[in-house]
Amino acid sequence: MIIATHQPIFSPWLGFFFKALHCDLLVLLDDVQFPRGTTWISRNRFKFHQGELWLTVPVWKKGRGLQKINEVEICYEEDWPRKHIASLSTAYRHAPYWEDHRPFWEETYGQKPRKLVDLNLHIIEYLKTTLAISTKVELSSSLAVEAAGNERLIEICRRHRASVYLAQYEARKFIQADAFARAGIEVRYFRFHHPVYPQLWGDFLYNLSAWDLLNTCGPRSYSILAGSPLAMILPEEAESTDSSSDPGPAEGTETEGKR
Repeated sequence: MIIATHQPIFSPWLGFFFKALHCDLLVLLDDVQFPRGTTWISRNRFKFHQGELWLTVPVWKKGRGLQKINEVEICYEEDWPRKHIASLSTAYRHAPYWEDHRPFWEETYGQKPRKLVDLNLHIIEYLKTTLAISTKVELSSSLAVEAAGNERLIEICRRHRASVYLAQYEARKFIQADAFARAGIEVRYFRFHHPVYPQLWGDFLYNLSAWDLLNTCGPRSYSILAGSPLAMILPEEAESTDSSSDPGPAEGTETEGKR
């Protein structure tokens, strides 16, 4: 079995789903610390006539100290759901498939989920299904793993008797491949080559939310994503390979960077 992990980010980018496409189980790390600063867990990028469009889900932080991701609650003091839908409608009103997905946004936001993780998981499942990706998704909290860092990842693999841990190349500096090897688990690194597809509003922008692809390409989205080459890099090669490029949000474990 091949396992990959990621934090449950908001409206993930294509690299998230590319990784899901190439593993048997994607474990979302919902019981690790929620970052104090800006984070992909509560915001992501879309595209409109002025370029990048950032959408952020407000959450309660003040007075709550350190929170785990699955403890974070959404703040509804302002009517940001209406603003999100209005912004998306303006950005994608000319996209051929926006109206197919608009009801999902209206229904989801209309339910006003209390927890951020519930909102994100609902969006992830919708995007995964729409992209025709059958990989199972599981929350790490369901495993009740006490370890942290690499030991947490190793224990997650052990619980499922996984022989391979799949990680994005950009996360290699946080992965102790020798520790995985001692546990009998092979680490496989991959590099995601972002596909170029028809976009609205001028020059192509990389690493947007997967919604951008779905809104513009609809049923072709799966073939566009799956058509990206799977570039595998062995651990020993990763140590000597140049890391000058940074294609997007990385693994998102508690020890790994968000970009």
